[in-house]
Amino acid sequence: MKTLLSALALAISGGGAASAAPLCDNLGFAGLLASCNRGEPIELTLASGQPLSEEGTYTLQSGAYYKLMITADGSAELAISGPSFFRAIWMNEIVINQIEIRPMAVESLEFDAAGTAEISFVAIKPGAHVLRIPGSTGESQMVTFQIQ
Repeated sequence: MKTLLSALALAISGGGAASAAPLCDNLGFAGLLASCNRGEPIELTLASGQPLSEEGTYTLQSGAYYKLMITADGSAELAISGPSFFRAIWMNEIVINQIEIRPMAVESLEFDAAGTAEISFVAIKPGAHVLRIPGSTGESQMVTFQIQ
């Protein structure tokens, strides 16, 4: 109980390395989806033998809205998996070939051919969450999302 109260006091005071300022002061009618609450778009590329991203780690703010574009070049049948990441976000939609999907849950996406999937989401659960190519062990075949 003492640990819980200490953590609560730290969170309220804004102390600690993981605290982050809100993206906008007044969310207005659109709420979390307001344009002032949007982080920078994130782009990942699925290509045989190539890194997923130039960045190894992305820092996201809990409560902020993001777009993740995953583009496969068609060089191989590749998937991207991240149960921890997909459970740490609220997914607004996944758009594939101009078809909007509003899923309850996702564990992975697999690309059999070239194409792009766009995932719009709100980061929720703080912590480090990984998206990776299943079965791969290389650092360049994964990205970490650090939600603050």
